[in-house]
Amino acid sequence: MTSKHWTLVGGAVACLIASTHSSMAVAAPWLEPGDNRARFALQKLADRGHLDRTTSTWPVMMGTVHSGLGRDTGSDAPAIGGPLAYLKFEMDEQGKQGWRAEYELGATNEPTFVRGFQAGPRETAETSLNVQWQGESWAFGLKPAFAANPEDDESLRLDGSYLAATAGNWVFGAGAIDRWWGPGWQSSLILSNNARPMPAVWLNRKDASEPKTSWLKWIGPWQFTVFASQLEDERAVPEAKMIGMRLTVRPIDGLDIGFSRAIMFGGEGRPEGASTIWNALIGRDNGQLEENDPGNQLASIDARYGFAVGDQAMGVYGQMMGEDEAGAFPARKSWLLGTDWTTQLLSSDQQWFVEYSNTLADDFLGNAMPNITYDHSRYRSGYRYKGRNMASTFDGDAETLTLGVFNFFPDGRNLSASLGYLDLNKDGGNRTVITDNDIFYNVPSGAQKAALVSLGYGTQFLNGWMDLTVQATDKKIELLGGEKDQWSVGAAWRYRF
Repeated sequence: MTSKHWTLVGGAVACLIASTHSSMAVAAPWLEPGDNRARFALQKLADRGHLDRTTSTWPVMMGTVHSGLGRDTGSDAPAIGGPLAYLKFEMDEQGKQGWRAEYELGATNEPTFVRGFQAGPRETAETSLNVQWQGESWAFGLKPAFAANPEDDESLRLDGSYLAATAGNWVFGAGAIDRWWGPGWQSSLILSNNARPMPAVWLNRKDASEPKTSWLKWIGPWQFTVFASQLEDERAVPEAKMIGMRLTVRPIDGLDIGFSRAIMFGGEGRPEGASTIWNALIGRDNGQLEENDPGNQLASIDARYGFAVGDQAMGVYGQMMGEDEAGAFPARKSWLLGTDWTTQLLSSDQQWFVEYSNTLADDFLGNAMPNITYDHSRYRSGYRYKGRNMASTFDGDAETLTLGVFNFFPDGRNLSASLGYLDLNKDGGNRTVITDNDIFYNVPSGAQKAALVSLGYGTQFLNGWMDLTVQATDKKIELLGGEKDQWSVGAAWRYRF
């Protein structure tokens, strides 16, 4: 099946405006990456013991939220009133069967290089119509979109379209949905929404509750998801395939542990039969099979522990990703470490975070090994899709530190700000092969350091919702696709029918 055929099958869920008093809502059977308010609400409720579910695997199924959410707030109402009200509203919206639609219009003077959990417009100008339908066991969305001057040379898109069905406690789907695996707010080392979503088929649990079997109850609430996708033609190995899988468990209150794996294999001139997939799954690669080496693999382990502090919540988290394997554990490691906490100031809720990441292999604890992370000797386009890294927004060989805050006003408006220090492509080298000059590769072309400031504001506008974003660096960033301006100003307006 070609990538064009996959695109016709696939798609994802766009974030919808629930009402003029909601910063952002989603019209599918799950919450997808992009809604910082929903993530803040889920995480604070989980940290304070009101949501007994994992919160580090996105999208998050609405069935999981509904089954895991405690309804009795008790004396904790002042601390969780806002987050709980937002999620209850979301559940009521998602429980409705029938049709929904949303129109979206966005523009920016320069697509940003750095993208986080919630990001602005991808292209200079873009517009889309998102039509959704939901029944008892089936749901689908169709989101035709047009992008002006796209960085990947694709003006017509179906990102945001999907078909999904439930069978028991499992959800089967086909489409190109955004994913975010891990506890980071600014980035993920294994899979994020930095790149456009890949067309894929997938399977995951609808309700991430604990096992019924007594001898497995100790793992607590758990979620498992697996997908199979096909990458684009414009690669060093055209039409390579990718399998991703993730297991998250919550063995004790407040502790989420995630195990993720991504396998790139097959494609033009490469083996991709059942034996190839088996060899990849059991780790027989890294040159062990020479020319029949099954592919390129990444694996990660992440953990977050959240707990109550007075009327607020705090968490510490980390993620380790390996490009290779040694002794059944990831090797040539990259690291992400952070802490986050909540406050309630001036009648509003705030979510703060400090996050450090280092994608130069073994640089954090060992001897640095440049030009390994997100690159490969056979799949020389690397761990990228349509010119962007599928995991870290900073790409490989980068060391970064970010301080960020989100402010959620009681009337639904939101304000965000972050300050970052970037040390990109620390050794200055690059192994990435560009096969199509019409695609803008957001890969740092040389060693460079920069300071970054990002601001965002969301509010009601013309019976819809307007998100404004500004990002600035103290110098222009040099990428393989060209030079990025120091300023990026964007706006996106959404209207629900």
